[in-house]
Amino acid sequence: MNPRLSRVRRAAAAALALTAALTLTACGQDAPAPPGEAKPGISRSGDASPYKGTEITTPFAKPDLQLTDDQGKPFDLREDTAGRTVLLFFGYTNCPDVCPTTMGDLATALARQPQSVRDNVEVVFVTTDPERDTPASLDKWLAAFGENFTGLSGDLAKVKKAALSVGISVDDPTEHHDGTVTSDHGTQVIAFTPGDDQGRVVYTSGTTADDFAHDLPLLARGARTDARRQ
Repeated sequence: MNPRLSRVRRAAAAALALTAALTLTACGQDAPAPPGEAKPGISRSGDASPYKGTEITTPFAKPDLQLTDDQGKPFDLREDTAGRTVLLFFGYTNCPDVCPTTMGDLATALARQPQSVRDNVEVVFVTTDPERDTPASLDKWLAAFGENFTGLSGDLAKVKKAALSVGISVDDPTEHHDGTVTSDHGTQVIAFTPGDDQGRVVYTSGTTADDFAHDLPLLARGARTDARRQ
């Protein structure tokens, strides 16, 4: 049996515990693409959009990124997630705030879905601190959130380039005088729909588990604003 599929399904309880225990500080920020980077056209959610997140009118291409997954195996983001709903996030396991709470909110939202939706969704967590976030540590950390979570680690230069391609900034980790290490990074979740593997919805750090739960079935079937208008 695939080790990932054998994880104990304790996602909802872990998510609630993490959300209650952690206080938001300043791990990262919802940062726009740096000067010179292409910026997508977006329209805020509202009557024209079925999503609670921010729908992108000019979608992102899925990053061309090859790293190592949390089972120690090669992982090609485009090839290995093709045809699935993908929620892409850049962060690190020692993050004191937004990384675990975002993963917890996604875990809670997934736990509310029927099996048909859960079978279609993969959360991809790309570490911005690969020196400390080994495949083994990623696997242990993500196990608390459930079987839909895949961790990726590898060359930080590749990670930063991939993040910039979807409008997310990632800085090199900083070691402080007390020995702690922090990694500043954008906190957006980018959702790629299964029919075309395009990034069509962005979620900022204020997105709730209820918002994710509302949008997951729509993402799984690739709902589009223009289809709703017909």
